[in-house]
Amino acid sequence: MSAFISYLVAGIAIGCGFALIGSGLVMVNCVTRVVNLSQGMYAVVAALSAATFLGWGLPHGVAELAAMGVAAASGLLTGRVATAGRTTTPQSALIITFGLAILAYAAETLMWGDQPRSFAGLPGAFEVADVRIQKQEVLVVVATAVLFAVLYLFLERTYLGKELRACSSNPYAARVVGIDVKKRGFLAFALGGALGGAAGVLLGPLRPVSFDSDVALLVDGFAAAILGGLARPLMALVGGLLLGVAESMVAGYANASYQTEVALLLMLGIMVAQKARVATLHAETP
Repeated sequence: MSAFISYLVAGIAIGCGFALIGSGLVMVNCVTRVVNLSQGMYAVVAALSAATFLGWGLPHGVAELAAMGVAAASGLLTGRVATAGRTTTPQSALIITFGLAILAYAAETLMWGDQPRSFAGLPGAFEVADVRIQKQEVLVVVATAVLFAVLYLFLERTYLGKELRACSSNPYAARVVGIDVKKRGFLAFALGGALGGAAGVLLGPLRPVSFDSDVALLVDGFAAAILGGLARPLMALVGGLLLGVAESMVAGYANASYQTEVALLLMLGIMVAQKARVATLHAETP
């Protein structure tokens, strides 16, 4: 029983990281209609940057926030390259984000090498009912809850957040009332970068990160985001937690090499279920 609870806690912590990446995908897709295939790259850049900043002597907290800033800047740069053209379609932008993710491989290898890196997180652990829980895992869960609360308040209570929601709901109407949809799209990319960066700095102490980790992170993040149809950040949180727990159980009771397959199967199952539900609604509509 203690092993099950240990796997459960670890899965919730990892799932929070997936949820942050997935929520970044949702933000970008809602505002720009672009599926950002470079989303996993922001987590990698942030984790590697945090390791570098800590190596330079920056204190914890400052180093992680600076790394998130680097990820946000990377997201903004991605948005400007992928969507700046007036005639660029969401399909074309998707291909551009994929190309930028491949380009990032080379940049990351030149800057940090090809070996996995990690860095120290919140030290120590405590025991609950004979279950050893790392303090970093608790930090990941708490920080994720705070970030999602802040994101909710930003979207619901601030003028800028309401503008993003307007762009998501009806871009044409948003333009009519004077909202610069293009610039709000850049902001969405920056937010997506920051959310992905948060995942990187939170998960970095729990699992080593290398230049090619972005593929697995993107797959997991997309699987989390697809639960809400790439339209609801809160559902990305639910999807991330489900996926994280599922992967942790597979790694604990079976084989860790099957974790990516679990994400792909979950994503496929959700997409099939959503398509079946849409088909049923259309059949019932007179």
